Amino acid sequence: MILRLNPIKSARLGASLSAAAIALALGACSGAQTEGTDMGADMGGAETTDKLALAEPVTLNGAGASFPAPIYQRWFQDMNQQYPNLQVNYQSVGSGAGVRQFTAGTVDFGASDVAMTDEELQEMQKGALMLPMTAGSIVLAYNLPGVEDGLQLPRAVYTDILLGNIQNWNDPQIAEVNPDVNLPDQPITVVHRSDGSGTTGVFTKHLSAISPEWESQVGAGKTVEWPTGVGAKGNEGVTAQIQQTPGAIGYVEYGYAKNNDLNVAALENQAGNYIMPSEETAASTLDAVTLPENMRAFITDPEGENSYPIVTYTWLLAYENYEDPQTAKAVEAAIEYGLTKGQEAASQLGYIPLPPSVREKVAAKADQISPEYDIEVSE
Repeated sequence: MILRLNPIKSARLGASLSAAAIALALGACSGAQTEGTDMGADMGGAETTDKLALAEPVTLNGAGASFPAPIYQRWFQDMNQQYPNLQVNYQSVGSGAGVRQFTAGTVDFGASDVAMTDEELQEMQKGALMLPMTAGSIVLAYNLPGVEDGLQLPRAVYTDILLGNIQNWNDPQIAEVNPDVNLPDQPITVVHRSDGSGTTGVFTKHLSAISPEWESQVGAGKTVEWPTGVGAKGNEGVTAQIQQTPGAIGYVEYGYAKNNDLNVAALENQAGNYIMPSEETAASTLDAVTLPENMRAFITDPEGENSYPIVTYTWLLAYENYEDPQTAKAVEAAIEYGLTKGQEAASQLGYIPLPPSVREKVAAKADQISPEYDIEVSE
């Protein structure tokens, strides 16, 4: 399918991205386009030099979740190659801090792994749009000398590890489901987030859904009182702490585990199957969920034989109204890039490309940023 932006003349916003440029973003072509590049041969149409038309260079500043930071930073770096007059800076500060900065209006956009609540939305004077831009799995990564793969963790077992009820790797409850794994007599060190985190919010929603004990003793939230373990800031910090601590286990976004060669456990899903995280198993989870009109979908305990049990969308937070028309135009261009060419980087970095139906819904919602534009999705 092709996502294309149809220009509507506007003195406020000026020229639009051409349909050919958007078709290129989802097509087989690769490489950044520069001013004056002949795209006619690639697109089978006339020569065009249309680009993002800004009256002057624009810099966007965003902050929020560490979960999507690797893919966002990749998108914005690549996008600058295509649009040199648009620079986007993104700070990985955690979902909690990102929502606060977005609410305070100190950034041009925010990012969170947990959609904003009704109460948070009521504080937004400029309105807020929650736009799922990518999705990923939350994994339990571990550092266990001599055990590089094959580790399986039942739902009750990994919850008890995080509650501090299971404290050693050769505990009988772990050994029972891992008869072929040489589990060492080694203490377990749980590594968790120390900052306000959407990753924590998603993870603890899942734990609360599958464990009444967890729900009553700890609960769900961007920050919780952990029964055991050591804290680290960001997915980056948790990843580093696991790497440095033999016997450690902690939760991180799958892309961090993949790109840092961390070992991950197969987790028991609702159907009773042990599932390793992958693009295919995470896509199976998303396929079982219908994204509502308000874009808030919480996948706490998905059904499906092959569904990975902890998968989430992650949201870019944009204002409905921007005072500066050039900023509004640039934000829309960044969203458009992420929905089109940006999706090509998802699998490489350990994320899940958005299903076409989701991209269509996000494009329609993002159209509110600039009423002069009409974002259309066609087959």
